[in-house]
Amino acid sequence: MDKIGPGLLTLALIVVLAGLMFAGWRSRLRRQQDVAVLPALPQELGQPLEAYEGQYVVTTTAGDWLDRIGVHGLGVRGKALLRIYPHGLLIDRTGAPDIYIPRRQLAGVRTESGMIGKFVEKDGLAVVSWQLGDRGVDTAFRTRNAADKGPLLARLTSLVPTASQDEE
Repeated sequence: MDKIGPGLLTLALIVVLAGLMFAGWRSRLRRQQDVAVLPALPQELGQPLEAYEGQYVVTTTAGDWLDRIGVHGLGVRGKALLRIYPHGLLIDRTGAPDIYIPRRQLAGVRTESGMIGKFVEKDGLAVVSWQLGDRGVDTAFRTRNAADKGPLLARLTSLVPTASQDEE
């Protein structure tokens, strides 16, 4: 009988904590209702220049690696295939909506050792900065093979529009 009390107390604590986490996530989604919808996929994607297997990590507000964007499925981490096209990139996610980032919306590429919920070795994440409506966001991707990170970063960097391209 003396084991039932602590067991019930532990179970009640777990239920309360799960409820608080659920309420916090719902609150985040409500606060982020002003986030623009994801860009639509072009009618004709064409052949990708390159593709990389890995993990979609997260999308956060630009410059704030702790402010996860939860709407449109952007807060869901999972396996993904990142395809690079001349007109942009597509993150084809397993179990979540795909993310298409048009080339004209890219703002920069860098590496990080971590973002909310995922920390890896130094410079283990490829982070793409881009514009989602009027909000700057950062999207992190981790390649499955460490040897793919260098070529991925080089190809992504080549996609980022420069000032001279914007003037044309």
